Order: sequence, then C-alpha cells, then structure tokens
Amino acid sequence: MPEAVAEVRRAVDRLYGHRVMRRRAAEVTSEAALRGARASAALDGADWPLEEVRRRSDFGADAEARTVGGALRISAEAGQLLSVWRHSPLQVLARLHLLAVGDAAESAGRPRHGSEDAEALFPLELKAAEGMAAAGGAEATALPPAPPADEAAARLDQLAQLLASRTEGGATGTPALVVAAVVHGELLALRPFGSHNGVIARAAQRIVLIAEGLDPKAICPAEVGLAELGTAAYRVALQGYLSGTADGMAAWISHCGQALRLGVRESTAVCEAMQRGMV
Repeated sequence: MPEAVAEVRRAVDRLYGHRVMRRRAAEVTSEAALRGARASAALDGADWPLEEVRRRSDFGADAEARTVGGALRISAEAGQLLSVWRHSPLQVLARLHLLAVGDAAESAGRPRHGSEDAEALFPLELKAAEGMAAAGGAEATALPPAPPADEAAARLDQLAQLLASRTEGGATGTPALVVAAVVHGELLALRPFGSHNGVIARAAQRIVLIAEGLDPKAICPAEVGLAELGTAAYRVALQGYLSGTADGMAAWISHCGQALRLGVRESTAVCEAMQRGMV
C-alpha cells in the first residue's frame, strides 16, 4: 500500500507541474469535472459518450438523462462545498443527494430512515449478471445488503466525527489517498440514502482529495479511472473493503489509487491537447 500511495503522489505532482497548468488551470479543472461526471454517471448505468454529455442541455427527459444531469450538477458544485465539508460533512452529503435527485423529489437530501432500503449499486453489472444467469452462466457474487437505516446513520455520524477531528487537528499522518478511499468505501458500504449512493460516494472522494491537498484544483478525475477499470473490478475491490481484512482494505486502496492515476493520465492528455492547440 505505501507503494500505491507514493505512485499516486508522483503522478499527481507531474500533472501539476505540466506547463499548461501555469496558464490554463481553470480550463483543465472544468474539463476534469465534465469527464468525471460523465464517468460517474456511466458507473450508475448512464454510459453516454463525452460529446453527447457536452452538447446536451436537457437532462430531464428520461432516467438516464436525469442520472447524467445529477452527476453534472454534483461535479460542478463539489469544489464549492469544501468549506462546509471541513466542519459538517453530513450537510455536504445531504446537499450532494439533493443535487443528484433534484429538489423536486420528496426524499431529496434526506437519509434513509425506518425500514427504508437502499437501491442496488452497479446497475450495469447487475444487468449483465442477470443476462448471464438467464443464459445458464455463472452469476456474479452479490454484495451484502446495506445495513439498516439506524445503523447506517450511527456509522455515518462516526465517520463525520473522525473527519471533523482530522480537520481540527490538521491533515497529518494518514495519506490523503487512504482517507479518500476510506470515505468512498464507507459510503458505498453504508448507502445512507435511498438512491444515488454511488455518485455521492465518488463525489465525496473528490472533495476529500481537494481538502487533503492532494488534488487542490480538482484536476484528477478518479471517476474516469474507475469507469475504465470497469464495474466488475470496482465491485471486487469493494468486497475487499467490506471484508474488513487488512488485505481487503489494501486491495481497495490500491484500486482507488489506480483509478486516480488513470484520472491523472486523462487530464495529462487534456493538457497535451491544449498545448498543441487542439482544445
């Protein structure tokens, strides 16, 4: 795991040292937000080409369009929530859910309560697994269900307290990648909302990477890397996190690190295109 952390740090530093970042950092940030949103929506079942996301203005027509629209809203606002995140992560998570579902939804911004269940993660892979089962193939191993709402709320409070205490004490000790991966994994494990937990967990990881100073300009879209690695690998890595073992946790952190390095590669390509005058 230390090797994965060090590799990520070196990759991010190289990107921040690119000559384009001296003049056009804001443009790189905007492009990273767009590409990250497209990839996060793809992981939630709305796999649209980048140019389709770029040209569209109406995201309310159907379920896929609403998924893409929610991911775009989250990506556009995530960086602005940093000051609130530092003292109230739960408030930010509620805001991310509202952005994901739209403020017209009755459950917008409200965590699960009572006997409410969370929707399944990885819809694309679930569809593939159903197809394999129908064809007589092996069925993918299912993730365990989300914990009951009261347990999820209690664990979410504990996570928020740990993050707040870390902010008060200064971001030292635990590497940023590890903190971001734990927040990401814990939110996927808890699924605190009835829907859209995947896009919220990935946005929270992005906010942590900004807050911890590893990616202060939000130019490293880890969501792109997660989509490139695929939902099957994402699910297997998450199972490692859910196992609670040292090896499982190391595998999850390594997966998040690999995704972040692929995000760095994506933005490096954007910088190179800008340097050649292609963007």
